Amino acid sequence: MSISAGSLNFLVGPVVALLMVGLLALFLRWAFGSGAPTRRASTPEEGLLTRVATLPRRETALALRAVLSDAGIRSTIRFPAAHRADVLVFPEDAARARTLAASFSHGA
Repeated sequence: MSISAGSLNFLVGPVVALLMVGLLALFLRWAFGSGAPTRRASTPEEGLLTRVATLPRRETALALRAVLSDAGIRSTIRFPAAHRADVLVFPEDAARARTLAASFSHGA
């Protein structure tokens, strides 16, 4: 089998390799893609969490967080400014957390 200088046989290997890489990329995108558009948070600072209370003191926020923890609600505290503490929870717990926060007497 002789290869003439004017033939395009030297392109077959790279073209097949590029085609296979492209098909592999499409398959991986299909296999590992979620299919749904990503949800964008309403406020970028909070991300996936929802603010349920804003309190004037760190100690008060820690006390509310303890109450939420006793109720089985995961929470965290953010300090966006001096003399301000936001208590954040996951959206599925927000209604119960707001109820507990409304009945929370913090003695401020």
